[in-house]
Amino acid sequence: MLYHLLMENTQEILEWYVEAGVDVLLEDVPVNRFEELPPAPAKKNQGETLAAKRLNERAPPAPPRIVQTEAAVPDANAIENAKQIAHSANTLEELKLALASFEGCNLKRTAKNLVFADGNPNADIMFIGEAPGRDEDIQGLPFVGRAGQLLDKMLAAINLDRGSTYISNVIPWRPPGNRTPTPQETEICRPFIEKHIELVSPKLVVLLGGSSAKTLLKTSDGIMRLRGKWKEVDVDGSAVKAMPTLHPAYLLRQPAQKRLAWQDLLQVQKALLAN
Repeated sequence: MLYHLLMENTQEILEWYVEAGVDVLLEDVPVNRFEELPPAPAKKNQGETLAAKRLNERAPPAPPRIVQTEAAVPDANAIENAKQIAHSANTLEELKLALASFEGCNLKRTAKNLVFADGNPNADIMFIGEAPGRDEDIQGLPFVGRAGQLLDKMLAAINLDRGSTYISNVIPWRPPGNRTPTPQETEICRPFIEKHIELVSPKLVVLLGGSSAKTLLKTSDGIMRLRGKWKEVDVDGSAVKAMPTLHPAYLLRQPAQKRLAWQDLLQVQKALLAN
């Protein structure tokens, strides 16, 4: 029965094709369906009026597209300018204002806030890290993220807190994505942190991490070679006693190394008590 129904439907379809004028199912020459068709001739804009043509002729050319370039990497001239600006600051407030208006470092272009310092500027001890991270950039204060929370615990372990210490960084602006600052960026910020130490005039400086230690001690030695040994930071001809130690962010990644940092902190505590 199904066969008869199919045949009846087929017959009806064929009759419909014939009535429509289709009398050949196959052509003698096969048709290439993938052959590209010739381009259609361009159509003239019949709707454009004479007034519109005149308006287009009198219209001024489109302004050139402005492409915003990245900030230039600090060069030797910018570094020398930074030295002069930092040297001219006579107070911490003047130094902060100088940094806020300084345009010579490309890191300022991508940072949200200037991260100057936290704590007591009259303290006998100053802690110096490398650069702000995401949380520090948002709040405008150094060491307020996870590493900062660990630093607070380290301070408490030797009977210190932010009211009895002063905290800053070598670089006051967050590098994009928390990347490592370039040597040029570090050099252009060095005059400001050196002036910062001079104005605070601490009895002791604790250098948190290899970058801070290398920059202020002017050495290429790694932090594992430097840590645990008293050094001196040269600030405008004066020597300030300094202890390099492991950065709290490193200790978060390598908690087994906290014992080394604890040994360094005990030396710092002993030196403070002796003063």
